[in-house]
Amino acid sequence: MAGGKLTPRQKMINLMYLIFIAMLALNMSKEVLSAFGILNVKIVESNVITDQRNESSFAQLAQKAVDQPGQFGDKKAKVEKIRVLSKEFNDYLENIKTSVTKDFERDAKGNLPYEEMDKGDLIDRMFFTGDKVSKAGEEFLNKINNYSAQIKQIGGSSIAESEMKKIEARFATKPVYSEKAGANLDWIDYHYKGFPLIATITNLSQLQADIKATESDIMSGMFQSDLVAAASLTAYQPIVVLDKSVFFQGEAVSGKIILGKFDPSLKAKSVIINGSNIQAMAGQAKFSFGAGNIGDHPITGSFNFDEGGKVVSLPINDKYVVVARPKSATISADKMNVVYRGVVNPMTISFAGINADKISASAPGLSSAGGGKFKMSPTSGNEVVINVTGTLPDGSKVSDKKTFRIKGIPGPTGTIRGETGVVKGPKSNLEIATIGAKLEDFDFEVGLNVVGFNLKVTGQPTVVVQGDKLNAQCKSVLSKAGRGDQVTISDIKTKLVGAGSYLLPRTAPVIFEIQ
Repeated sequence: MAGGKLTPRQKMINLMYLIFIAMLALNMSKEVLSAFGILNVKIVESNVITDQRNESSFAQLAQKAVDQPGQFGDKKAKVEKIRVLSKEFNDYLENIKTSVTKDFERDAKGNLPYEEMDKGDLIDRMFFTGDKVSKAGEEFLNKINNYSAQIKQIGGSSIAESEMKKIEARFATKPVYSEKAGANLDWIDYHYKGFPLIATITNLSQLQADIKATESDIMSGMFQSDLVAAASLTAYQPIVVLDKSVFFQGEAVSGKIILGKFDPSLKAKSVIINGSNIQAMAGQAKFSFGAGNIGDHPITGSFNFDEGGKVVSLPINDKYVVVARPKSATISADKMNVVYRGVVNPMTISFAGINADKISASAPGLSSAGGGKFKMSPTSGNEVVINVTGTLPDGSKVSDKKTFRIKGIPGPTGTIRGETGVVKGPKSNLEIATIGAKLEDFDFEVGLNVVGFNLKVTGQPTVVVQGDKLNAQCKSVLSKAGRGDQVTISDIKTKLVGAGSYLLPRTAPVIFEIQ
């Protein structure tokens, strides 16, 4: 069966296939033989759809390789080789299917006479000589084994290790334990020996589905991030990055233009800044020109690329400020616009043009870390005022202040095995799992301890737990739950590590779905 993420339609086909295999131990009724035939038709139809989708994905990749050969050329070449390899393997399997069905007369719709295909002698004679595997059977096994090995050789590091393991497992031909035989059987014996012909045809069609799914997975895994980011170059945003935010009168304004999604293999056709062409480099273009008079000045122009045979121009619009001398302080929280109670907030405090050792700052909970860096640990209240004094080269002083809001840490989200939302797995996983909590989209690293929670199984009483693991009462309630039931972990009580008895706001629940 194909690995990876499957559509509901494919899951249904795979489930039907497993059920039919189990029924092979019974006498094959005409209805079962017909069911195999219908399943084979469904798989073949699904393969056609997958072929069309793969063709469309490759066409997009080929165009990207033309527009940006440095970024997509090598990957496109690897995919081309894999597609050739996949077609050869698919055609080989199709030739086997054609060979063993050529003497069966098809109906007006092109369907085989499924009810007449209850014998397995054609495949048995092809793949086996007595109790041994024939030369044709050995060739069949080698085709399967070599397919994943050649993909690994072609793809190399372009295919993620986890994806390669799925492909190898998908085409593994290791011995399989047979309950009926009470021993391990060779893979080809277990899957092909003595099976009705229509069942084998369906099995070969499923192998073809695995080939097409593998081809799709490789393109998706190898190019997903690239294709999403580069689906259209209009998704890139030119950004002006100045060497510093404010320049003194008479200085040269220096900096660079970069793309919001920097890619060292992406090079513009041309770059224009304030009406002048500048040299385009990999993913950026550096510039330098006179600052001009005191005040605001625009920086305009465009990044120009070739895409799909057309020139795509990305506009550049920014500005810079020229000042005579520093008169106000620059105070900014390094990670956010507010400061949070319960954590140490790193801050940078500076005056433009004044060295860090000539700047002092004061506020409740504020301490210096040296080099213009400070640590803020808010205490009580909803606001904190930071007062800053800077000493100019002539000994005179300038002062400024700024008010920051103080906020509490947001409510965390409950976790099971470190996962949030709906977590799936067998009951045994939940029984030994640790109930945790984490702050999502929070910029600080904080330690969280779960000290209690409620466990609820539908139709069962709620269990109140002290600590972060399921107790005996939980396991007793859980034993009555079945596959598909959901277990809700709610009212999770969470504390900050090292914050004494301080409880965080309400922790969002997490659900475990039993499989």
